[in-house]
Amino acid sequence: MMRPLLSAVLSLLTASGAVGFIPSVSSRCAHRNAASRSVAPTVASAEASSFSNYELPPRIVRETLPTLYVYDHCPFCVRVRLALGLKNIKHLIGFLANDDVPTPTALVGKKIAPIFALPEDDLIMGESLDIIALVDGDERFGPTGAILPATGRKDIKAWQKSVQILLRTLQRPRYVATGLMPEFQQLDGRHAFMKNHQLPPYEKSEWKGDGTTENPGVPMDDKLRLYAEALAKDPAPLLEELNAKLVELDDMVFSEAHCSEGGLSMDDIDLWARLRSITIIRGVEWPSKVRAYMDHLCALGDVPLYDEMAL
Repeated sequence: MMRPLLSAVLSLLTASGAVGFIPSVSSRCAHRNAASRSVAPTVASAEASSFSNYELPPRIVRETLPTLYVYDHCPFCVRVRLALGLKNIKHLIGFLANDDVPTPTALVGKKIAPIFALPEDDLIMGESLDIIALVDGDERFGPTGAILPATGRKDIKAWQKSVQILLRTLQRPRYVATGLMPEFQQLDGRHAFMKNHQLPPYEKSEWKGDGTTENPGVPMDDKLRLYAEALAKDPAPLLEELNAKLVELDDMVFSEAHCSEGGLSMDDIDLWARLRSITIIRGVEWPSKVRAYMDHLCALGDVPLYDEMAL
């Protein structure tokens, strides 16, 4: 017989309703103190900019607004959202359901995100780095070159690789279990994600299969069970490992305002976008500098964190 907690979690992943609550605007960039877990008020963008020499440029509002199609949890999508926020470009956000294949296929020929639509140029394009290069190199979108190039830091890349399996295990079940992310509002979207995104120790090829009898992939019922087990499992050992890794990262981050010496750069666009997903995990103990870094760019770039819906 299935354990009560596991049964409850499995019901959560297969139910049509959502759980949790919608975080208020005042809490979306809130700094959670690791000891007290108290929440401080949001830092306004103008105040956040005082951390560094980066100041928000004047607001850019085109006559016809560009649209960015995204999945909320996707770090490649968050890269572009952060860059547009730092450039202070008003834009529309189109949240795609995770099972929506027709919409992105009609736009760019396949199911990908982000997708950037610029109506005044009759332009639709994908690839996060290409989109950022476009808007940061076009005077219509404010001063060009505002975001410095990537520095090529190998230490941060190595750190990211070292936590990849750990974060997949902790983050992926929580993405679908909240029921609050736009792409997972409906059961079909949640199931599409679980169908296509493996949990460790599986590799993607094992999880999805290739349609052959030799490699049929993991049955959907087993995928649901594995996601439920991952969410129901005591996270304490994994949290201890993650907290230690964040202490390592704290030593690598240059300041609360930017991770590399010299100013805000593409290093930050990539790192912050990946770290944002960690805020979906309850019980993380953030070192002070990295936490201040997260809150600073949350406010400056106008991209909310997940603290108030963390599981």
